[in-house]
Amino acid sequence: MATPITHASFSLERRLNAPPSRVFHAFSDFASKKKWFGGPPEWTQGESSLDFREGGRETDVGGPPGGFVSTMHAVYQDIVENERIVFTYEMLLDGRRMSVSLSTVELAPDGDGTLLTLTEQGAYFTEEDQAAGREEGFSGLLDALKAFVED
Repeated sequence: MATPITHASFSLERRLNAPPSRVFHAFSDFASKKKWFGGPPEWTQGESSLDFREGGRETDVGGPPGGFVSTMHAVYQDIVENERIVFTYEMLLDGRRMSVSLSTVELAPDGDGTLLTLTEQGAYFTEEDQAAGREEGFSGLLDALKAFVED
């Protein structure tokens, strides 16, 4: 029996009251990114690293206390300062690969602020991990980013 696979994509936009340089810094600086990127506050944080450069890697591990372990491994493919970040990443749940995605974050000046567009193209390998849940998760992360950069 073949393992199922679903291909899907989505795009999200946010208008941020911060210049592209501040938004880019929120992605590229480890201490800044840890303030907005992650699971719910009650989650236990595991391994976390960020090597923000083309070819660099990022890892983020966490999950609810006593529950599942969510792992994200990313590789940065293309970075244009204050304009674009392209990365591929895999998501694992308790060590089992759930999906592999290509994501692009585009930052465009919008008056005194930034128009951020995130586009994801994913291959989802399980019923538990699908595009709708990923879109919801990224939407929450972008809301957290907005709150961080506008603070």
